[in-house]
Amino acid sequence: MTLSGPSGPSTSPSASASATATASASASATATATTGGGSTVQVSTSAGLKAALAAAVPGQTIQLADGTYTGNFVASVPGTAQSRITLTGSSAAVLTTNTGGGYGLHLDGASYWTVHGITVGHAQKGIVVDSANHVVIDGVNVGNLTMEGVHFRNSSQYGVLENSTIHDTGTQGDGKGEGVYVGTANTLTDNSDYVQILNNVIGPNIGAENIDLKEGTTGGLVSGNTFDGNGLTDKNFDDSWVDVKGNNYTIQNNKGSHTLKDGFQTHSQAAGWGCGTVFHGNTSDLTAATISPSYGIDVTDYNAATCPVTITPDNTATGGDGLVNPGIPVG
Repeated sequence: MTLSGPSGPSTSPSASASATATASASASATATATTGGGSTVQVSTSAGLKAALAAAVPGQTIQLADGTYTGNFVASVPGTAQSRITLTGSSAAVLTTNTGGGYGLHLDGASYWTVHGITVGHAQKGIVVDSANHVVIDGVNVGNLTMEGVHFRNSSQYGVLENSTIHDTGTQGDGKGEGVYVGTANTLTDNSDYVQILNNVIGPNIGAENIDLKEGTTGGLVSGNTFDGNGLTDKNFDDSWVDVKGNNYTIQNNKGSHTLKDGFQTHSQAAGWGCGTVFHGNTSDLTAATISPSYGIDVTDYNAATCPVTITPDNTATGGDGLVNPGIPVG
């Protein structure tokens, strides 16, 4: 599998405690002391990666050599706020699967991890974050998936996805395969709150919304992203780049093109949800839209008192039927 994407320099945080770790005997990995307060584990094989993930300790960096790593990889050891755990490599360090099933990388309870630079693909889902707080995913390349690219789930809070490329998701064409998915549909107990999605390129060939923000989630930020809606199918009501069903999100300074209908949407899938969104500085190119009416921002269930939305005048829309649907205030 070959997937192109950004590599970029490593920006993993330094740890505060000094330690030296040793990988398990089955791993093709070696540990060397670093000045960052932890250790660096050099990994070059699939078995070595699985062993290094299992043996990870706070403050450690797992450094992947360029090459292909085949399997479903799981991290379940948490770091700490002072000593994060980092998994890093270039975009030529590729996590893939034999069958195209399962998760490429699963951060299961692995709070305070940083994942940097690598490529993840040929799986059902790319990177899944479950019950893990303060996870940073930076500069990765995710694609060639039958379902979603990156998923923050099971009350994973304060996550960050930044500077990454997501493409070719939902490859079965069944209306599934969001680029980024936050929360769980029809589940108000999944409080994956305060997730930030920053400065990513999402699309083309995203099989559902570029970003889907589910009911039950609160307070996230979507900023500085570029969306390409080529790949939307309308089979699961996926007809916009971003669908906000959670509360009190800020959607700012994003730009998009190639949508089926709208640029950005809000929906109240559950009473009291889909409210409080703030939109400013977004640019919507609706010239390729095929479903009418088409708006830069389409707000449903608006109520100034109980379900407000704020749309500032610096949002713009080209083509389509206007910036907002009738009855929604701007300013």
